[in-house]
Amino acid sequence: MASAEREQSIAGVRVWQPLRGPIDRWPHAADFVFALLAFALTLAMWSQRSEPGSLQMLTVRDLATYLCAFVGNFALLWRRTHPLYVHFIILFASLLVQVGSMNHGIVALVFSLYSLGRYEADHRASIIWVTAAAVFYAIDLFIPITVDVSAFVAVLSVVGVWYVGRRLRFRGEYLRLLEERAAHLEREKDVESERAVAAERTRIARDMHDIVAHQVSLMTVQAGAAKTVSASDPAAANDAMAAVEQAGRTALSEMRDLLNVLRPADDRSVLSPQPGLEALPALVHEVTEIGPSVQLTINHDLSLPARIELTIYRIVQEALTNVIKHAGDEVRVAVTVSPNDAGVVVCVVDDGQANSINKEPGHGIAGMRERAELVDGTLTAGKRAQGGFEVRAVLPFPGHHK
Repeated sequence: MASAEREQSIAGVRVWQPLRGPIDRWPHAADFVFALLAFALTLAMWSQRSEPGSLQMLTVRDLATYLCAFVGNFALLWRRTHPLYVHFIILFASLLVQVGSMNHGIVALVFSLYSLGRYEADHRASIIWVTAAAVFYAIDLFIPITVDVSAFVAVLSVVGVWYVGRRLRFRGEYLRLLEERAAHLEREKDVESERAVAAERTRIARDMHDIVAHQVSLMTVQAGAAKTVSASDPAAANDAMAAVEQAGRTALSEMRDLLNVLRPADDRSVLSPQPGLEALPALVHEVTEIGPSVQLTINHDLSLPARIELTIYRIVQEALTNVIKHAGDEVRVAVTVSPNDAGVVVCVVDDGQANSINKEPGHGIAGMRERAELVDGTLTAGKRAQGGFEVRAVLPFPGHHK
């Protein structure tokens, strides 16, 4: 990921991301360069502070000293994956060099201190071993020479290098946690969006079923009546076909309003308000014109939320649609909307006999029950003992008290 400065929005917060330079791009090559540089600096330091001719490796002690320097410096190749072990090896090699040849340690110890703070996950072990390094430096500086300010600065530098690495580790972990949280929030957002889409699809399908089933049922009955009287009473047939046309136009208008919610905001036409209690008389009149006698009783003192009124309208619409399709020709229907202790009660009762021609189960009752459950209500539907069919829904609403 190459960028001069990468910023990421996490839960509404702009988080700065650090640069990713060549050390992070090619870590193995960088560690090899560090090891080689540390080894070269170690040799240069020894050549400046040792007696002339000391670099000729004439004795076994000289060979062992340079072997310790080589092993200690090139242990940096594993400083990222095994920082604790690498620090131990370098510290031990520095101790052997100090005791065996009286040279001033190896430069790799500075890199291992940083790596111990930056890459070691065990915080307690990291503190223990940086303390060991500080003690080693203190013994090396305080015993042979007189204690002065420079000695204290050297010991503090040991802790400072480790602390810089530790703070960078903590910052890296903090950024990683922020990224994980952002990814989690993004996944939650996607899941919530999928749920919302599924719920909206279900709602549209339910509304579409209510609209199409009701209007098409009206059109079917009116078209059948027109066909029956077309020869004997052309005027009545024309009236029936006009009713079919009006039902078709109503269905198209309602479907257009429903589907407009799927269009872009700047491409929507003016939407009609969702039907409520005030639309029930027109619905009843529409059904009464094609045969069934419907009596509507509404308690007009009710003050209901819009979604409760829409639920009542759709339940009554679907119940009357079922009456048209299944209850027979001469049927009386009573529709009541009234309050009780549990909320508002919607009851649609007919005295007709079920039509035995159409035996295929539909989605009408299931859709009405889903609508009631969406507002925490209940719905029951079934045949009455004295004949006919009853649909009864109880819908609670905010502000209602038992």
